[in-house]
Amino acid sequence: MNDFVAISECSTQELHELLDASGSLKAFYQSGKRDLCLTGKTLAMLFEKPSLRTRISFQVAMTDLGGYPIYVKPEDIGGIGKREPIKDIARVLSRYVQGIMARTFEHQTVIDLAEYADIPVINALTDWSHPCQAMADCLTIREHFGRIEGIKIAFIGDGNNVARSLAFAAGRLNMKLVVASPRGYELDEPTIQRANSFTADCTSQTGDPFAAVADADVIYTDTWVSMGQENEKEKRRRDFAGFVVDVKLVEAAPKHVKIMHCLPAYRGYEITDDACECPGSIIFDQAENRLHFQRALLKKLMA
Repeated sequence: MNDFVAISECSTQELHELLDASGSLKAFYQSGKRDLCLTGKTLAMLFEKPSLRTRISFQVAMTDLGGYPIYVKPEDIGGIGKREPIKDIARVLSRYVQGIMARTFEHQTVIDLAEYADIPVINALTDWSHPCQAMADCLTIREHFGRIEGIKIAFIGDGNNVARSLAFAAGRLNMKLVVASPRGYELDEPTIQRANSFTADCTSQTGDPFAAVADADVIYTDTWVSMGQENEKEKRRRDFAGFVVDVKLVEAAPKHVKIMHCLPAYRGYEITDDACECPGSIIFDQAENRLHFQRALLKKLMA
């Protein structure tokens, strides 16, 4: 593994190895020990979109491993690919640092960085994919259920980058994913077909959230309005009526169901406050596990 751009590009073995390493390193650090395998190495963190969890978790993970993270705002380089070509940015950074993490709008930006950089490139989020989030979710599911194989996730809401990465994770790791979306917001058919090419019938689509959660182990949701979609806010709020994760929906699922959200949560929109705070909520375990997965990922790619 030279880069981490999309879960679909990783093998099942590589993903299991990353999950195992994440769990081991998590226990190692929680015991008070430190693995300074990245001492003397630097990670450039390129941001087109602001973030709480992505920036802090990567920065802490890199520091935990003895390395040094550099936060690069869009204005610091005149915008990725705007003042100078992405291929030039990639090759210049390859002379200065030992790794690149990028949180961008266009997925092609990360693909181009990986193509032209001589150092590892990590996709920290694009409009198409959010692989670090999905893998942290898989780590969280494994911790709570003792397994990931055969787990069914009901994703309620927009068939977005998170849903897409979860579909690829379902295909590679033998889970089930059903995406419940209003018409016009479904997960795209090519993604479903590709996920199902990894594991037959692992991913499906429905317009009925109650049918989706009927036999689910996990109910998952995400914001209806991602960055760059703010002008669609009121339309999306109307379109997603009936797709709110609330106590009524949770009660329609099996009693053991867990509630997940990749955050930030807009309480009262895609999820209610009482659903966020219910006993089955593992939302903040997810948030914590971004750190633990990314620490293992950085060690894998940069050590």
